[in-house]
Amino acid sequence: MPDSTAAVDEPSDAALIARWKGGEERAATLLVQRHAQAVARFVASLGERREVEEVVQDTFVRAFGSLESFRGESSLRTWLFTIARNLVRDRARGRTARLKVVPIEEGHALTDDDPLDGTVAEETQARLRAAVAGLSPMQREVFTLRVTEGLSYRDIAAVVGSTEGAARVHYHNAMRAIKELLDD
Repeated sequence: MPDSTAAVDEPSDAALIARWKGGEERAATLLVQRHAQAVARFVASLGERREVEEVVQDTFVRAFGSLESFRGESSLRTWLFTIARNLVRDRARGRTARLKVVPIEEGHALTDDDPLDGTVAEETQARLRAAVAGLSPMQREVFTLRVTEGLSYRDIAAVVGSTEGAARVHYHNAMRAIKELLDD
């Protein structure tokens, strides 16, 4: 399966991994550049707000340290999300803090400077944040991975440690709950 994250002229993740294993450090840099932003978004969506960069760095350190064990059964990005998820959970257990919802900040989709539009957009964003906050932690993770990162249900299942069918059910239930809260 082709790597959908790579541009036409860029090498695939598999090719970069092979180059890195062959001693080319630039290949590791390219992999980090390709995936760090998505990993950071995912880490933030799990509630890790203060140390996102540190978790992202730790994710890549762990990944490169155990790249020999990467079997390629999932995409590299999926594997990185799994590592990041485990790191965030380990940190949360260490702090005995509860994960918090990350506000959805995709920028405002306003086309002009009408203050009413801005107010409506802010209110809608607040309602959406509240709806996402009301989801169970599993639903929130599945929803974020599907909507923000565009992962397949198969990849989501690999990240959250469930089956593909369970990932579909969690996403369906999350969408239903969000729709119900927004319709009120």
